[in-house]
Amino acid sequence: MQKNPTYTGLLVALAVIGCWAISIILLMQWKVDFSNPLLYLFILLQMHLYTGLFITAHDAMHGSVAPKKWINSAVGFISTFLYASFWYPKLYSKHHQHHSHVHTASDPDYHHGGFLSWYIRFIRNYLSIWQIVIMAAIFNVLKLWVPQANLILFWVVPSLLSTLQLFYFGTYQPHKGEHDNKHQSRSLPRNHFLAFISCYFFGYHYEHHDSPWLPWWKLWQAPKPPQDKVVN
Repeated sequence: MQKNPTYTGLLVALAVIGCWAISIILLMQWKVDFSNPLLYLFILLQMHLYTGLFITAHDAMHGSVAPKKWINSAVGFISTFLYASFWYPKLYSKHHQHHSHVHTASDPDYHHGGFLSWYIRFIRNYLSIWQIVIMAAIFNVLKLWVPQANLILFWVVPSLLSTLQLFYFGTYQPHKGEHDNKHQSRSLPRNHFLAFISCYFFGYHYEHHDSPWLPWWKLWQAPKPPQDKVVN
């Protein structure tokens, strides 16, 4: 739970969800033209907004969105469903298991393998058959009104790319190798602009584990972590 939480986090959460909603509604109506460079920019923008949905849900898991638990849960449910029909209670349970057992056999986010095997395990650990069924059903309903190309390029592709973004900057880079600090994690080099663009400051990962109540938009204010000697 966030220390002395306020409702500012709720405004930030609603802004992220609202930007995602406005963007995807407009892009569902945009005429796809593969020769237009804006197409690829819009895909990256939508990927970043999808990542924002998940980071918003992550803040809700730590009680950082609002002082009331039910508001955090509501924002978490909405954000994870919009992201990819994830079941919020399952994510909540596994994420707190990660914090309690970081870098151990009981950590659902940790793996001794390389990037690809770790990523596959990461996805399999959170993906469910019901989630795939729900997403497939929604896709087939939406394509009655929305061009299939728009659905694939601005709904399916950005969400898949976002899983890579979240995994690489929020799990793989911070936790790979052996660390000599109490949180068994490291932070990416301090550059606030790149930190926001890459993963909403979630690359400041030691800071997150040290102060899990800090919302993403305050992580850049956290003290710098101690020097970490990493053995890959």
